[in-house]
Amino acid sequence: MTGGEVAGILVAVFWAILVSFLAVVLVRLAQTLRATTQLVADVTEQAVPLLADASATVRSAQTQLDRVDAIASDVQEVTSNASALSSTVASTFGGPLVKVAAFGYGVRKALGRAGDGDRAVIVGRTVPSSRRRKQKG
Repeated sequence: MTGGEVAGILVAVFWAILVSFLAVVLVRLAQTLRATTQLVADVTEQAVPLLADASATVRSAQTQLDRVDAIASDVQEVTSNASALSSTVASTFGGPLVKVAAFGYGVRKALGRAGDGDRAVIVGRTVPSSRRRKQKG
C-alpha cells in the first residue's frame, strides 16, 4: 500500500465516523422536535378551554361591574335627593322654628320680670313668693 492509499483509507474512516456522529445528532434532534411538537399540541389543547373560561369570567366580571355602576349611580341619586330634601326642610321649618323659640324665650323673660315681685309661674301655676323661697332652699 502506498501513502496515498493509506491517506484515502484514513479519510474514508474519518468521513464514516463524522457521518455516523452527524446521523446520531440528527436522530436526537428529530426526537427533540417530535417531543416539542407534542408539547405544543398539548399546551394548545389545554390553553383553548382555559382561554374560553377566562373570557367567560371576564364577561361575568364586566356584567357585575355594570350592576355595581348602576347601584352606585342610584345611591348617588338618592344621596342628592336626601340632600335636597334636607335643605328644603331646613329652609321651610328652620326659620319658623327659630322664630317660635325666640318668641318663647321672650315670653319667659317677660313673665319672669313681671313676677319677680311676689309671684312665680311654675308650669302654668302662680305660686306666692313665700313658697317660692322655700322651693329654692
